[in-house]
Amino acid sequence: MKFGLTACLTLLLLAACSTGGPFATDDPIYAPAIDPRGEAVDGLVVGHQLMEAGEYELALEAYTRAAGRHGLTGEVLTSLGSANLGLGRLNQSERLLRQAVEAEPEWAEAWNNLGVVLLERGKTAEAAEVFRRAYALDNGESDAIRDNLRLALAKIENPGYAGSEQQDYRLERRGSGTYLIRRIG
Repeated sequence: MKFGLTACLTLLLLAACSTGGPFATDDPIYAPAIDPRGEAVDGLVVGHQLMEAGEYELALEAYTRAAGRHGLTGEVLTSLGSANLGLGRLNQSERLLRQAVEAEPEWAEAWNNLGVVLLERGKTAEAAEVFRRAYALDNGESDAIRDNLRLALAKIENPGYAGSEQQDYRLERRGSGTYLIRRIG
C-alpha cells in the first residue's frame, strides 16, 4: 500500500513539473514568451490601427505612448486631436489640432481635422477658411476635404442649417486620419 501511494505521488509530482502540468494537451494555449531584446511596435502605428477599428480610447493611449517616444510632433498632435475628435471631446481636440497646425503648417490632414472640429463646434466661418487652406495645401486632390469645404460653405449660405439639422451628420474616417462629414439619411 505504501509503495502504491509513493508511486502515485511521484508520478503526480513528475507530471506537474512538465510543461502544461498533468493536464497538458497537444495544442496548449499560452501567451508567447517575452523577448526583452525585441522592439515594441510604434505607438503611432498601433493608434492608427485602433482608430480604424473605432477604438478611440485605446488609440488615445497608444498616441500618448507615441508622444513619449517621438515628442509632440505635428503627426502626434494630429493623432491625439483626431482620437479626441472620435471620442467627442471637441475642446481638447481643437486645442491639440491648433497646436498641430502650428507645428506642421503645410499638412492638409491636420487642417482638415481642425476644420471638422470647428464645424462641429458651430464655428462655421472659421471652419470654411480652414477647409480652404487644407484644400489648397492638398492641391484639390482630396474628395473628403472638398466635401467638407462644400458643407461649410453651404452652412454659411444658409444660416438656418444649424440646430436640429446638426444631428443629421456623422463623422466618417477617411485614409490615415482625415475626417469627412457625412449627411445621414
